[in-house]
Amino acid sequence: MDGWDGETMRAVVRVCEGATPEEAFDTASAGAWSAFDTGVRNLDDRPWLWTRPPGEPVRPAPTLLDRLRGRTGSRPAPPASPPPPPPAVALCHRDGRVREAALDAVRTAPELRPLLVVRCADWAAPVQEKARKLLAELPGGDLFPLAELILRLSRRARGDFARDLLEDALREGPAAEVLVLTGHPDRATYRLAYRIAVERGLLTPMELATTAATCGDVTLQDLCAEAAVRPGTAPGPDAAAVLDRLLTARSPRVRSAGVTALRRAGRHGDAERFLADRSALVRACARYVLRQDGVDPLPLCRALCTEPAAHPGAAAGLGECGDRAADAGTLWALVEHPLPAVRLHAIGGLRALDVVVRERLTPLLDDPSPAVVRAATRALLPEAAGIPERLLRERGAPDRPRAVRVAADRLLRAAGRQRLPEPGYR
Repeated sequence: MDGWDGETMRAVVRVCEGATPEEAFDTASAGAWSAFDTGVRNLDDRPWLWTRPPGEPVRPAPTLLDRLRGRTGSRPAPPASPPPPPPAVALCHRDGRVREAALDAVRTAPELRPLLVVRCADWAAPVQEKARKLLAELPGGDLFPLAELILRLSRRARGDFARDLLEDALREGPAAEVLVLTGHPDRATYRLAYRIAVERGLLTPMELATTAATCGDVTLQDLCAEAAVRPGTAPGPDAAAVLDRLLTARSPRVRSAGVTALRRAGRHGDAERFLADRSALVRACARYVLRQDGVDPLPLCRALCTEPAAHPGAAAGLGECGDRAADAGTLWALVEHPLPAVRLHAIGGLRALDVVVRERLTPLLDDPSPAVVRAATRALLPEAAGIPERLLRERGAPDRPRAVRVAADRLLRAAGRQRLPEPGYR
């Protein structure tokens, strides 16, 4: 119920008929409250949604179209002098004076506080000012259940007031309440809770490292990884374990934070094994840490390339710090390695060294590994105009593997030639 669709309008009508918001829609959903607010203002445009009071006769269908559709009569619009609307409906009324007067009901009806938050972003200044005054009177802890709605409304032009109150409450409120919000399903809510928790030092370095290593949110990964190894943090008994947790993370961003922190921990030598990491970012951090210790990473990369099966990423690392004249031959030899991961990183190394030779790399468009085909395609894009069109169209035949067909199509487009027909096109 995130928009004023049919479900929203049915909920609005039910509340108008006397149902509580809890009975009409999911009041735990921030989107449902926003949709309800919009739905109330659109109800007057949909008079057919109003139910006919008991005992009132059915009115004849007013138009031919109604009769053709089989309607025996239209449902009447609301009476000219309807009874006062329920507080939830009045808080969303089109008339700002009605909304302003209805705000008083929130003092004795805590379940309507979500609509108080909505009115804090109201376009009518008197309504907005009164709602903000009432919201500011609430204890800070009462804002925590409203966090998702507050953050959703903060995207509006007048939505900053409630967000500022929430952030102040999080900074001053009980630590337990802040930590509860770190487990909230809404992304904006848990991100804010984590940021405040980091500011207040509510999480241990190991808890931060574990969150960074296990969560899938990139923003949270950066926040927690950087906080876990922040300069000035007093080293604890588990400082080494914190670093090791970051270094074994699946995310390259988290591993790179751990590798960079090796320098501050005096563990420069541990960066050597990350010279062959699958991530270019992690490899760059490893080279930086070693150079800070006076170690040249190039000989180490060359040594790792002598055992490519054990260190596939070393080929890419060699290209990133190697010498064209001395190391291009090594990388071209690794392009023919039987292990796809080695071939993949060798192509990346050739690109980094800027020693791609079109004629030698074109055969890899037929590689059995789709990842290698994609890497070869990226390397050949600047040279696409020099690849014979006949060769690319042969590789775009329907019986070729999908990765090969996609590669041929990309190269044809890069060369400004006619694209391959879509599969099945005749």
